[in-house]
Amino acid sequence: MNFHSLYSGLKTPIETCLVGSGGFGQSFLGQARRIRLVNARIAVDMTSEGAARAMAAAGIPASEIVACETPAEAKAAWAAGHHIAAGRLETVIDLPFHLLIEATGSPEAATRHSLAAIEAGRHVALVSKEADSVVGPGLARLAQDKGVVVTPVDGDQPSLLIALVTWAELLGLEIIAAGKSSEYDFVLDAATGAVTCNGVTHSLPELRDHWLPGSRSIVGNAAERARILGSAFPLRAVPDLCEMTLVANATGLGPDTPGFHAPPARIPEIADLFAERRQGGLSAGTRRVDVFHHLRLAEEASFAGGVFIVVRCEDDATWDMLAGKGHVVSRTAKTAMLYLPRHLLGVEAATSILDAAGLGRSGYGEDYRPRWDLVAVAERDLPAGTVLTMGGHHHSIDSVGAEMRPAAALADDRPAPFYLVANRKLVRPVAAGAAIKLGDVEIDQGSVLLQTRRRQDEIFAESPVERAAAAR
Repeated sequence: MNFHSLYSGLKTPIETCLVGSGGFGQSFLGQARRIRLVNARIAVDMTSEGAARAMAAAGIPASEIVACETPAEAKAAWAAGHHIAAGRLETVIDLPFHLLIEATGSPEAATRHSLAAIEAGRHVALVSKEADSVVGPGLARLAQDKGVVVTPVDGDQPSLLIALVTWAELLGLEIIAAGKSSEYDFVLDAATGAVTCNGVTHSLPELRDHWLPGSRSIVGNAAERARILGSAFPLRAVPDLCEMTLVANATGLGPDTPGFHAPPARIPEIADLFAERRQGGLSAGTRRVDVFHHLRLAEEASFAGGVFIVVRCEDDATWDMLAGKGHVVSRTAKTAMLYLPRHLLGVEAATSILDAAGLGRSGYGEDYRPRWDLVAVAERDLPAGTVLTMGGHHHSIDSVGAEMRPAAALADDRPAPFYLVANRKLVRPVAAGAAIKLGDVEIDQGSVLLQTRRRQDEIFAESPVERAAAAR
């Protein structure tokens, strides 16, 4: 693929409006200054001052940034050629941009912003996976009806993995599994037995005995690692399941188990671990999504939160040759792992922006539908009155985990999407291990997220047989 040729028909830059200037947004603002076909002159954050600070941090001269509080101020600043910082999307929605980048991470706000952009005839690059996991397919369909595109964004794992999966399918490779490494590696100091993950260190010398499987079962050895690491670190992260939900909804893949296997593993083991059980792996079948926790030494390269697929090796001679060239092939020589060890956030978002606004293409593909829901599951007994506060870098909820389950229309007696119940109050107790149902929470019927999900349910209403077939 020659990307210059792909976008050669685009003669003028795509004008963007960034909403949310956190890590993704900040990296996009900085990189956009170096991209000929993308302009990033509009940023929206909680306050116009915050948006202005993000622009300045990206290297935009302060003299070129105007903090705007009204649409009139924004129009004047645009006409003067300035960069515009705003505290509300309404301030800038009438400016002549082509595509909105929604990167707030707020399920409610992201849905509201996306709907406003679609209604205004703008494309949407939906970085906020929290909203996407609840209403993404509905937003994509509403956009299609308006003649615009909603797309996931290169730089985040869902878009990158959808591309890797569909590339492999195009080549005739059979997908056994697809997934990503969890966000932070487990790094072992072999001399001391200390293990560090995301700045936290624990002494776990027993892990050294299971660092290499040797002649042992790779699956069994990974289970021992999980036991050791799980005594000190959490081994499940809601964002991992959230991202794989988007991939499954776009590709038709699904989980092998609702909460994932999530084995701790080294790179050479992935083709064995995510093989089918009949070949010594974890998976009961094919076309599964999952994640792994990357184990490495300090001097070894990271998987960098990248993405992978495990494919069937159908031609012995070919895969023997490829194994000799260093590709990751299983002990049985029946499966191989192909991977992309990167996700560059806003640095590589431009390809998705150009695809959507320039070529009218969405990274979801042509059949993005609610095959799976990310549902909330109580990890301990939760009394009535508990507020399910979403917080932290991972936008998690204390004492609430997540599972991927077959999608279903909302109902009071059905498990509710994780990010739909976020920041709501429980009106009745939920026992440990139980899914939180819609009727368990107090939710404002005026919630844009709730209303949009109900609209999505209507759009994709199917018979149970059709829904089950779509989930396979």
